[in-house]
Amino acid sequence: MVTMEDRQPNPKKEKNNPEGGLAAYSRYTTIAVQMVVIIVAASLGGVKLDKLADTKPLFTIILSLLGVAAAMWLIIKDAIRNK
Repeated sequence: MVTMEDRQPNPKKEKNNPEGGLAAYSRYTTIAVQMVVIIVAASLGGVKLDKLADTKPLFTIILSLLGVAAAMWLIIKDAIRNK
């Protein structure tokens, strides 16, 4: 049987939930921004190294893949820590 108290929002529940609302949004946004920054920085570093060493796609491909791997490692590490 559902009582009237069950239907009412409980402000204490919402405040005690660290995963709800703005906290979750900011955490996932930060993860996404970090991923993009890591991958773009690694790719641009690869392009610069290719220009310096005169090896067209070699360093770009290697550093792009390493950037993706580093971004995935960051997500996995964060997920394990927040579990």
